[in-house]
Amino acid sequence: MRKPPRPSSLEDEILQYPTVHEARLYEKLSAQKVRCHLCERRCLIAPRGKGFCKTRMNLDGTLYTLVYGDISGAESRPIEIKPFFHYWPGSTAFTFSTWSCNFRCPWCQNFSLSRGKPQLASARYISPETMVEMALNQGDKGICVSFNEPTLLFEYSCDVFKISREMGLYNCYVSNGYLSLEAMHMLFESGMDAIKIDLKGDARVYREYCGNLDVEIVWRNAKEAKKMGLHVEVVNLVITGVNDSQECLRWVIERHLREVGRETPLHFTRYYPAYKFDNPPTSVKTLEAAYQMAVRAGVLFPYLGNVAGHKHEDTYCPSCGKLLIRRLAYTIVEYKITADKKCSNCGWHIPIVGEYTSESMISKST
Repeated sequence: MRKPPRPSSLEDEILQYPTVHEARLYEKLSAQKVRCHLCERRCLIAPRGKGFCKTRMNLDGTLYTLVYGDISGAESRPIEIKPFFHYWPGSTAFTFSTWSCNFRCPWCQNFSLSRGKPQLASARYISPETMVEMALNQGDKGICVSFNEPTLLFEYSCDVFKISREMGLYNCYVSNGYLSLEAMHMLFESGMDAIKIDLKGDARVYREYCGNLDVEIVWRNAKEAKKMGLHVEVVNLVITGVNDSQECLRWVIERHLREVGRETPLHFTRYYPAYKFDNPPTSVKTLEAAYQMAVRAGVLFPYLGNVAGHKHEDTYCPSCGKLLIRRLAYTIVEYKITADKKCSNCGWHIPIVGEYTSESMISKST
């Protein structure tokens, strides 16, 4: 008599999905446990367990990502909206994301994505080849992984970046900066050439609001990224009652100068209530004070963000004070830097990566 078919195991069921791929950064331990080395949480994961981010699962002693090509959103967006102000100005990047996060910030601006968990049966899979083709069809100059923490799309990013680099596109991350050095080096080798790091504040903020994390890892990664040759910009979301004190802002500025240098752009961005946080929006006066503190300390390119039309969203020559880039609603409306990246008035070198394009970005940013 013929035996009935053996029921498929959980492992067999999960492995059938196209978004499930073996992870590239992990360590096999005894008793089929594994340690993930993607970010500095370095999660120890038991069989059939998941890491903190819920996107990586241990199946029979092998770690898998559950979100390879599981795309929660994809669209062409101005590079200035990231914000990158010194990186391919005026261009658009095809920007995509997946689900979840390795942080738990209560003010998260993209919580619908960062708090979402992978759903294998309903995942929208897009192959790396198709993703690059979409960017080219949109006329974008590059690829950006953003919206939620891009580190969770590590394996997929590496594969996309290799293809997009061959096609002449730039590749960047908008990250919380908590990835492992191993991950950052592999991304660089795959074609990533820029990273924007969201700095949450000082050590107390990371300890009390982000899940007992270590801010020194973020600064370590920012410094290492500069050393590797990545273009780096740092953004500090200034949150009312959390990291808006003069002491905290001064600490951010001093560490910025020490770790990444005076030419690295430093953005102070206005917070608005979101997710579980209802503190009032950041005072513009507080942001302006942070800007002036940065100027006095020696930061050459400080900026304000989320304050539409403010003069400190523009770029000025640190030597002669000439207005070089005027921005409005993530669009460049004036550009007075020469082709060899110098101030058109005094000849001071302006550290800009990539060529400026004057194409209108408004239609692509909706």
